[in-house]
This record gives sequence, structure tokens and C-alpha cells, in this order.
Amino acid sequence: QVQLVESGGGLVQAGDSLRLSCAASGLTFRRHAMGWFRQAPGKEREFVAAISWSDSRTYYADSVKGRFTISSASAKSTVYLQMNSLKPEDTAVYFCAADLRALPYYPRSPRLADFGAWGQGTQVTVSS
Repeated sequence: QVQLVESGGGLVQAGDSLRLSCAASGLTFRRHAMGWFRQAPGKEREFVAAISWSDSRTYYADSVKGRFTISSASAKSTVYLQMNSLKPEDTAVYFCAADLRALPYYPRSPRLADFGAWGQGTQVTVSS
């Protein structure tokens, strides 16, 4: 059974940084793409970032490019999301996700439907 456990969320001020972590178990970490999504109140869950397993290719939503960085530590089966220059509009519950297929990379931007396992989410609140 795949389990994803996020940590690192919190309340910060605009311009601050946070690093989210996601510890994965129950899957061969090095064979699955991992991603981060977020959901703000009253809005749909949206893609934030993803990393492929084959060559660590990274993908980002336009809204976070240049500010967020996704990375992974295979030895720890952990994926990270470094968030810099946070804005109030980044406030949301952030979810870690695993693509249960063994795709080496995405030919297009990753989508919600690509990911079959989800964590419980961690709240990020950015005050102005």
C-alpha cells in the first residue's frame, strides 16, 4: 500500500520561504514520477510541480516558475518542494502525489489524472 506523508507547512509572511517534504513508502521510489499539487478554498486542485524518475526532469506551473523548486532524495524516498518568495496567493493545502505508472517522463505538462496516490495534505498560509 502506497503511503505519502507531507510535512513542512505553516504560516509565513509574504516573501518568506518554506520547504515541504513528502516521505513515500510502499512503492519503488526510483521508478515513479512524483508531484505536488495545491488546493485553495473554493478552488479546484491544481498542478504545482513534478519530477520524473528517469532523468529528474522537472515540470512547473507557470505561477510558480522561478520561485519553487522540486527535488528528490531517492535514498530517503523523499520528494521536496522548496518554496521561495511566497505570495498570499500561494495559500493552499499542498498535496504530494505519486504517478503509479512507470512513465520515464511526461511529453506534456503533468495532470491531476496522472497521479494515483495522494498524501493527506499540509496547509501553507502566506500572510500579506
